[in-house]
Amino acid sequence: MSYVMSDFDDFNNPQVAALPRHLRQYIVPQQYSRYTAVDQAVWRYVMRQNYSYLKDFAYYPYIPGLRKAGLTIERIPDLQEMNNALGRIGWGAVTVDGFIPPVAFMEYQAYKVLVIAADIRQLHHIEYTPAPDIIHESAGHAPIIAEPDYHAYLSYFGQIGAKAMFSAQDFELYEAIRRLSILKEMPDANGDAIIAAEEQVAWCQANMGQPSEMALLSRLHWWSVEYGLIGTLENPKIYGAGLLSSIGESATCMKPEIKKLWYNIDTINYTYDITREQPQLFVTPSFQNLIDVLDEYANTMSFRVGGIYGLEKAVNSMNVCTAVYSSGLQVSGVFTGFTAGNNDQPLFIKTTGPTALAVDNTQLDGHGKNYHKDGFSSPVGKITGYDKPLENFTAEELQTAGLILHHTTVLKFEAGIVVQGRVENILSQNSQIQLITFTQCTVTNAKGQLLFDPSWGNYDMAVGEKIVSVFCGTADKDAFENVTYKSTIETYHAAYDDATLNLQSVYQEVRNIRGNQSGYDALTGLWQQLQTKFTDDWLCSLEILELLHQENMNQELQKSISGFLANKAAKQLALSKLIQDGLALIAHPIEQD
Repeated sequence: MSYVMSDFDDFNNPQVAALPRHLRQYIVPQQYSRYTAVDQAVWRYVMRQNYSYLKDFAYYPYIPGLRKAGLTIERIPDLQEMNNALGRIGWGAVTVDGFIPPVAFMEYQAYKVLVIAADIRQLHHIEYTPAPDIIHESAGHAPIIAEPDYHAYLSYFGQIGAKAMFSAQDFELYEAIRRLSILKEMPDANGDAIIAAEEQVAWCQANMGQPSEMALLSRLHWWSVEYGLIGTLENPKIYGAGLLSSIGESATCMKPEIKKLWYNIDTINYTYDITREQPQLFVTPSFQNLIDVLDEYANTMSFRVGGIYGLEKAVNSMNVCTAVYSSGLQVSGVFTGFTAGNNDQPLFIKTTGPTALAVDNTQLDGHGKNYHKDGFSSPVGKITGYDKPLENFTAEELQTAGLILHHTTVLKFEAGIVVQGRVENILSQNSQIQLITFTQCTVTNAKGQLLFDPSWGNYDMAVGEKIVSVFCGTADKDAFENVTYKSTIETYHAAYDDATLNLQSVYQEVRNIRGNQSGYDALTGLWQQLQTKFTDDWLCSLEILELLHQENMNQELQKSISGFLANKAAKQLALSKLIQDGLALIAHPIEQD
């Protein structure tokens, strides 16, 4: 399978330009012209409310943070402007279609690129949406990126997450969550379909089995990057993007009934539900503590532990994984078996199906998945009679061991495995031997059972005393062309009817009046259109009232609009807080830093 590489725009940003091909497959154009005037009004309302509240409760100065990320309160950000700003602090940004798999999301962080959902929440989800959107990603994540300790943590998390073991159950849960988030953002979604999707998410969560490394890392990510608090239990500040981008939960999270717990390694035991407000939140005293906790967990992960522990994780995952020999040789494929030794290290490893060999994450010439299409197997450990690992042999020691080009030799491993054949090539890099190729080769185990027959072709024997690391995915992802899982479910994009287009036109005229600071007399006619054709709408009425109040004009019209909004807030409880908060900002306009 080939990657789609056409029309890739790096925004003249070094971090975006450095993205490998397997990550570029998720990028979609922002298509800024697709944002309607209603979308712009939703952005502006949320951002004004955010600043009004978060200036007192966010960890960092909100407006300066927005500016450093290329954002403003007044309009949805343009990706080029964001990249211009983020590039100054060593980051970049790209737009994607909704949720992407956690492993890909983490790897973007490792490359210091923010992943931003191109879509924006609809008006009826203005307080919170379970789907990722441009408000959550840009207004939540981006403003704090300029904080050096935080962006160091974010990048470090990505590096570790990119190596985490994941399972088939992880993919099932991801797909179920993506489907539910898309359904909930659809204005005409079938209620039964939503219930069925919620039940599927619940079923997946209840049937995960033993949580994978990725599942546990996702919990640490959720309780820090998305829903984290910093400071003290008694007086925490918000830094998590999920809270920063939710005008509802950013306020309710500070209530005493929401438990505040210290962020430590025990946090990994707390699951989460993306569709509901969180019953507890975790407070870190510093960003360095986040790194310390992450390191504590990472020390238990297979990419650091290696050996039998890591290979068991690889076999159980049934995904393409990479085992790293102590020589630096990286074997990437689906691991289907290994022979265990007595010292937490395997004696022999085996993959089935396409396998590739690499060093320093670069595929070795002639050792791609097409060459090793049926799998790969090799001993692990020292050869008998030598204290020194084979990978560290000098040229003289190789000759003493009988490893001479174009000569037949017999290697006996301490584990009892015997390799007998003609030496055709000895490959070494970084002053270590990684691979010895034999022809006419026979390999047997300690019981005399045949592991490789000369009729099967050349035998490429990996060299290394130990398996020092095992991680999910391939060493050289682009050469292997192992396409990271990508959902086939696309996000919903509405087709607007004439009535909706007319309402968008009213919003646009109000927006033009604000931007031009002229044409205020037209507000009376626009309000009348709302009253005759769009009585369900409330946000445009707020925007008209704001302009009238700001210009201190047409008191009678202000009174009529205020009465209309007060009546709607009283009759529609779901809108009550939104309207009251909007009126409060009209009476007490925000002053930007």
